[in-house]
Amino acid sequence: MSDAYPKAKKQAIATNTGQVYRFTNEIQVGDYIVFPSKKDRMINLGIVDGEYNYVPESSDLVNQRNVKWLKRIPRVNFSQGALYEVGSAMTLFMIKNYADEYLSALENDFKKTISADDSEDESIGATAEDIQDNTRDFILKELSKQLKGYDLENFVANLMEAMGYKAEVSPHGGDSGIDIVAYKDEFPPRIVVQVKSSDNDIKETTIQSLKGAMSPGDYGVFVTLSNYTNNAKNFLEKNPIIRGINGTELVDLILKYYDKLDDKYRKMIPLKMVYIPVPKTDD
Repeated sequence: MSDAYPKAKKQAIATNTGQVYRFTNEIQVGDYIVFPSKKDRMINLGIVDGEYNYVPESSDLVNQRNVKWLKRIPRVNFSQGALYEVGSAMTLFMIKNYADEYLSALENDFKKTISADDSEDESIGATAEDIQDNTRDFILKELSKQLKGYDLENFVANLMEAMGYKAEVSPHGGDSGIDIVAYKDEFPPRIVVQVKSSDNDIKETTIQSLKGAMSPGDYGVFVTLSNYTNNAKNFLEKNPIIRGINGTELVDLILKYYDKLDDKYRKMIPLKMVYIPVPKTDD
C-alpha cells in the first residue's frame, strides 16, 4: 500500500490496508452485504456468492467479489439509527447495532414504511446524540492538535470577539497570569482571561494565580481544553467573579458562534451546518 500510494499519510495507509485486507480475507461466501446508494437513495441488500478475484484489466476496480443482489428497499423503510450506522465514512465495515433490522428486511416483504407507522422512531434520540458527540470530539481533537500555547490564546481572543467583546492578547512572556484582556464596550468592567492548552485538569492553585493578578472590579475567565479538579470547582463556586470554562463548554461556544470566527479558524475546524432529527416533545 505504501508503494502504491507513496504520498499518502501513515494513518491513511493503515486504514486503506485494513479495508483491502477485510475485503480479500474476512468476507466469506454467504455473508450479507448492505449497500446504501446515494444516487437513488435506496438500500441494496445482497449476499456474497463468490471468492475474491484480482482483475488487473479493470483499472479502477481491480479487487472484486461477486454479489447476488436480493432486494432494493427505499431508505424511508429503515429507522434513523440503522441509516446512520450504514452512513459510516469507511467503505467497508461490520454492521453491529442494527444488523437485525437489515436481516428482517430480507426475510419479510417489508412494505411498511416509517411514514405509514404512527409510532415514533426510538433510534432518533440516540442518533442525534451520537452525531453531536462525534462533532464535539472532532472539535476538541483539532483544538488540542493544532492550537497549543499562544495559538490557543489567539483563538480564544477571536472567539470572544465573535461573541461581541473587544479582546486583546497580552504580550507574550509575561508572568502576570493574564493572557487576554477584554471589554464588552469602552467602559468597565475589565475581563481578564487565562488560557491553558494542557491535557491535565486544572488545579485550584492555578486559578488562584489568576485571581491574584486581578485588580479590584475585574472579572475573570479561565479557559481550558480539559476540565477542573474538584478543589478547583469548589474554588470557582466560592469565587463567582471567575468563570471557569472547560473543554465541553468551549466547544458549545464555538458551535454557537462558529459563523463569526475568522476564516483561518473555520478552515482549521471545517464544519457544515446540517439539520438532524430529534425526538418529539410534548411542548
